[in-house]
Amino acid sequence: MALDIKKFQARFVEEARDHVTRLGDGLDALARNPSDSENINSIFRSAHTIKGSSRMLKLITITDTAHQLEDVLGALREGSLAYSQELGRLLYRGVDGLSALVEKLAEGGELPAVDEALCKALALAAKGENPSVQAATASPPESCTAEEIPALQTVAPATEPGATPPSVESKLKAPDTVRVKMNKLDELINLMGEVISSHARSHQRLLDIREIELMDFAAANAAEADRTMLKTHLHRFAQTLRDDVLAQELLMNELHSKALIMRMLPLSIVFDPVGRMVRELADSLGKDVECIVSGSEIELDRQLIDKLSDPVLHLLRNAVDHGIEPPAVRQTAGKCEPGRITLSARQDGGWVVIEIADNGRGIPIEAIREKAVRKGFVTEEKAEALSEQEIIDLIFLPGFSTSPIITGISGRGVGMDVVKRCIVDDLQGVVNVESRPGIGATFALRLPLSLAMMRVLLVEVGGIPFGFSAQYVTELLRVPQSELLNVAERQAVIIRNEFVPVVPLEDMLRIPPQTIRKASRSKKQEGLLLLVVHVRSDKLAFVVNDLLDERDMVIKPLPEHMRRLTMVSGIVTTGKNELVDILHVPVLLEMSRSARGETSKHRVKTTQGMDGAPLRVLVVDDSLNTREIEKDVLEAHGYLVTLAEDGLDGLRKAQSGDFDAVLTDVEMPNMDGFTLTERLRGEDKYRDTPIIIITSREKEEDKRRGIQVGADAYIVKGDFDQSNLVDILRNLLG
Repeated sequence: MALDIKKFQARFVEEARDHVTRLGDGLDALARNPSDSENINSIFRSAHTIKGSSRMLKLITITDTAHQLEDVLGALREGSLAYSQELGRLLYRGVDGLSALVEKLAEGGELPAVDEALCKALALAAKGENPSVQAATASPPESCTAEEIPALQTVAPATEPGATPPSVESKLKAPDTVRVKMNKLDELINLMGEVISSHARSHQRLLDIREIELMDFAAANAAEADRTMLKTHLHRFAQTLRDDVLAQELLMNELHSKALIMRMLPLSIVFDPVGRMVRELADSLGKDVECIVSGSEIELDRQLIDKLSDPVLHLLRNAVDHGIEPPAVRQTAGKCEPGRITLSARQDGGWVVIEIADNGRGIPIEAIREKAVRKGFVTEEKAEALSEQEIIDLIFLPGFSTSPIITGISGRGVGMDVVKRCIVDDLQGVVNVESRPGIGATFALRLPLSLAMMRVLLVEVGGIPFGFSAQYVTELLRVPQSELLNVAERQAVIIRNEFVPVVPLEDMLRIPPQTIRKASRSKKQEGLLLLVVHVRSDKLAFVVNDLLDERDMVIKPLPEHMRRLTMVSGIVTTGKNELVDILHVPVLLEMSRSARGETSKHRVKTTQGMDGAPLRVLVVDDSLNTREIEKDVLEAHGYLVTLAEDGLDGLRKAQSGDFDAVLTDVEMPNMDGFTLTERLRGEDKYRDTPIIIITSREKEEDKRRGIQVGADAYIVKGDFDQSNLVDILRNLLG
């Protein structure tokens, strides 16, 4: 059955208007500050998105115009083209042309042929030539009426930044609508009636307290019996008020939930056009790709749906272009089946997980490493020390691409930074990437069902309240000071077989000492109160003074002038009408890693073997934190470290490389440490290589099992001491 593209055009018009508005605002900002690279990145992404979405819907005129505009902005971003007033006028002309085409589509009319003069002028500008802007603006699109011609020939003035872009005016003419089933509307109206009744009870409580006030005045000089009766009235009033507040809280929560349900939309809005888009894109690249979609019936808040299409589109295009190999390459690799891309969604409690998976070549780790060094993102020394996950994370940097050639589909360094910015920063979600060489890659987007209300933990730090959204919180626990370990110049604690770095939140936030601070209940208790947070498999434990509250709260966005405070993701209001900052955990973890990197710069001379080559150590552990801590300890003493995330990964890396020693955990997925040790002892080159088991298992039978499989040392994590580890390793290496 043929797909009716027209039903998706209304959504395209709505999104395109938003992007045209961003382009107009961005050009205003560009005229004021031509060197603002972040602004150029932003407007470049908008032009790229319009191009990609219009191509999917076969809107060729819009595609060609946006493509030429994107080329000019790409040249500006790369520095091969300098901004000038004449170039600015041409860019405004291009945005006006896009706006006119989008509005023509919104009216239901046929799109005209492409404006050859405009596209030619943009193409010349992208090459660094100096086109005539007047020539480009002399002939408006054929679709324009006589009344529209003067408006199109007038370049949007950079000297009038307050002027309203045409796309904004168009948006006001087409307000959003929503379809609501009558039963849902009836439920909402009934709830409103209950809320009104609850308000009437609250009004009665005001009358009750006034009566008690009069009784208190009369009982000032009254007998003991009257004062007893007053206490009885006060007690009864307190109980009634408590019951009323709890009942009203239930009503308000239910009302809020019902209202949110009315704003929920199915993911099919984003998922439905995907199949055809993937097939057409694959055909254009000469690839055989099938697309499997599931979970499109799951609903998300409209606020998330509106922002989700861009990152999903970018990930799908990358999967087709970068992930799936050409047919000849797949056949050579023994992959007889066609390329497959799976777009799926599932609900996980109060979250939705969207996965984009392919059975292609996987993410090229070494290609990313080499490109990062060549483009100057990292130094060669730092690139060698990065773990696989850290290398994969480099693809989220603006402008990063491993594509060997720039095409209309990829190689422009656009896409992955959009994904991270949208999912992590805008939608308060998490992006997780898994890659298996030669097998494929999976991008998992974990999103809350709604941003309107979220679970929040309020903690006190240095007398100041701060909030954490619950999706980043693993647990809250109290540990004795004696359980802290000093590892690689910082503190850590062992939580369920995992080293977790410990950081006083007061120090990270640089809260100055205060002469007067609020008393904290936690000060009366022994030990440290740790708030353990996570992003993907990376964990960090913050030392806080006290837990103040935990409940669902409405998170308000930051005011415009505070949007650059990346450490804060929003604000909540407490019952005492206090404003509390919600800290953005991904940024805090990044700050912690940066500080850790600064500390690790101070290393001793590289430890060398008998032949003068650096000694290489393989660290195998399924905990990212444990791997990183052991890596820091070893690198601080001059060893070159390679990381593996489980026993199977460790075996594969050991077989493909040469290591002077191996450190491994026991409890790991795919293959445990005992099996790994036994398998390595069966390899000729690792028959006599030092293998150290580091685990939380402290039973004698486990130690005996370690000896039986061939381990040279058995260290219990609870007794971990970095100098002891290094001494053992040096002794074993001779």
